[in-house]
Amino acid sequence: MPLPMLHGVIPILVTPFHEDGRIDEESLANLVDFNIDAGVHGLGVALGSEIFKFNEAERAQVTACVIRAAAGRVPIVINTGAAGTDLAIHYSRAAEAAGADALMVIPPSFMPVSAEEIFDYYLAIDRAVGIPLILQDVPQGPVPPGLAIRIIEACRNVKYIKVETLPVTSKVAAMAAVAGDRLTIFGGAGGSYFIEEMRRGALGTMPFCSQPADFVAVWDAYQRGDEAEARQRFDSTIMAINRLGNQGGDIFYLLHKQLLVRRGVIRTAFVRSPTTALDPVTAGEIEQLLAKIVPVAIPFGTSAA
Repeated sequence: MPLPMLHGVIPILVTPFHEDGRIDEESLANLVDFNIDAGVHGLGVALGSEIFKFNEAERAQVTACVIRAAAGRVPIVINTGAAGTDLAIHYSRAAEAAGADALMVIPPSFMPVSAEEIFDYYLAIDRAVGIPLILQDVPQGPVPPGLAIRIIEACRNVKYIKVETLPVTSKVAAMAAVAGDRLTIFGGAGGSYFIEEMRRGALGTMPFCSQPADFVAVWDAYQRGDEAEARQRFDSTIMAINRLGNQGGDIFYLLHKQLLVRRGVIRTAFVRSPTTALDPVTAGEIEQLLAKIVPVAIPFGTSAA
């Protein structure tokens, strides 16, 4: 059975900035190439890209830059969820017009909403666009299996779901049991449970973009039935970064950006305010780990996967 259009490793791109906070398009294009050269199966722009800190022009700028840099080599997923249905439709139509291959849509979460309101939200977006939609099940806006079934029965474009509600492994298993033959399931949460999710029915993950070759190696090993190799690669290269990045706040942004700077992929590790200030101990831990992964920092623009 052929794999669906979206499957495997689809990293969510960080947004590189200049030191003054402007979007660094050269670094972003380098980041796209770095990931595609590593063999990823797609790329995404989403919450891990700091899109919630963008103005309207910047959202369009990043979407256009990523699509232009990818040049059709891999599918591009743009997150177009919003606190209001009309705004989500606006973002979705704009991303489709810009050339996105699929849309990932988080439920409204600023104010509590009912399952019926979430259903109506997805139905309205589905009717407004003509490309695949990815439901996003997150702690602040859960999409349980029963609701997912209702949505896919009513929406022609909903083909995928990204499961991130804790505990993610049991949620992936529950979703696969109910909707696995009708929805392609992705894991999220930085790919921390990638192998466990694949065992339970997931066909991919959407991690951060600083270790694409490692995630692709895990995917490849698992697909050829070598789970021991998949586990060894995951534990030796990915686990330490995810564990440190999950220590608190949003330090994962800085951690992944610093790794990309050290690899020569992006110019700076600037994270837009507000962001967690690192204490000296954590800063030291990050520096120690990154020096182990990339012993000699690579100048910007000369990166290697």
